[in-house]
Amino acid sequence: MSEQFFCPCPRGLETLLVDELNALGARDAAAVPGGVSFAGDWACCYRVNLESRLATRVLWRIVSGRYRSEEDIYRLAYGPTWAKWFTPDDTLRVYVTAKQSPLKSLEFVTLRVKDAVCDHFRTVAGRRPSIDTAAPDVRVHAFLTRDTVTLYLDTSGDPLYRRGFKQAAVEAPLKENLAAGILRLSGWQPGESFIDPMCGSGTFLIEAAQIALDIAPGLGRGFAFEGLRNFDRSTWAALRKAAEGRRQAPRRLALYGSDIVGEQVRRSRVNLEAAGLAECVYLDRADVLDRVPPAAEGVMVCNPPYGVRIGEAEELAAFYPRLGDALKQRWSGWRCYLFSGDPALPKLIGLKAAKRTPLFNGALECRLFEYRMVAGYMRRKAPEA
Repeated sequence: MSEQFFCPCPRGLETLLVDELNALGARDAAAVPGGVSFAGDWACCYRVNLESRLATRVLWRIVSGRYRSEEDIYRLAYGPTWAKWFTPDDTLRVYVTAKQSPLKSLEFVTLRVKDAVCDHFRTVAGRRPSIDTAAPDVRVHAFLTRDTVTLYLDTSGDPLYRRGFKQAAVEAPLKENLAAGILRLSGWQPGESFIDPMCGSGTFLIEAAQIALDIAPGLGRGFAFEGLRNFDRSTWAALRKAAEGRRQAPRRLALYGSDIVGEQVRRSRVNLEAAGLAECVYLDRADVLDRVPPAAEGVMVCNPPYGVRIGEAEELAAFYPRLGDALKQRWSGWRCYLFSGDPALPKLIGLKAAKRTPLFNGALECRLFEYRMVAGYMRRKAPEA
């Protein structure tokens, strides 16, 4: 039986997510800003949760309707047979997001949706679920437009970018699904040399290793759908077994990471070890400005410091030109991708970007700059006769 689902994702990755969902067996995948809707059966839902590298969640559409007031939303939320899918023993949290809604208080809308679900349980079971805002068993999402509201049940639980193993975080982490999308945009393929010379907590390196070894990103975690009353245990077991069967054993790969800060290298190593991928990556401490390429050609992807992460603007103004010079002098033959939210980078780095792809890191608008470092980039023109 076909169901309707919606996958939010980092803005800028919607088209890539459509392609990924189609490859996973989804039907009628359609992109909107911030996500992709699709149709599929429950096996497809399970597979997307397990296999998607780009989605943030998989939301199951329960009901949709028009509204003019909060009470219209209450009546719509009271109607579904929630007790078919979870019990009063499950803890609950309601999330509300809106676009151009005329209602003044989303907090009040959240309260009315929560009241409707709890009142439904009082009617059919004589008691209601408890609310847990930290780690709920069940998440209900409501999305409001100018005059419609759609209710979803979250089948994922924790966001899908939480792969289930990372232990050492950094101050401003890059989410794993955004990192996976940047790798896809770079065109990197397993077997090509890959380096992140500002590796931080190792996110790009871990995502690249999992792609190279065909490791499903959800194999190390659980999902909210496993706690729903309509959960098909045998279908899920078969999907997990198939994913486990494809998984390749860790081995040395042409993946390289470094950072000028020793603590960042340590964090990358801790996270690679937690993911079982430490032997796949060459890690060392090095300054990107002095780093020697590990191969004659390959793909570099990095998230250079920007904004408050590096401190004063004067430091950025000095760093970016030196980075551009280092790329020109040492990295001919490489495709280099710099992900940044700093509008000064393209002006100061002294390189002409072959492509600039808009992406969002949370609410921050960023760009992925592509620099193709062709051989002879620094060679001066011969003097005219």
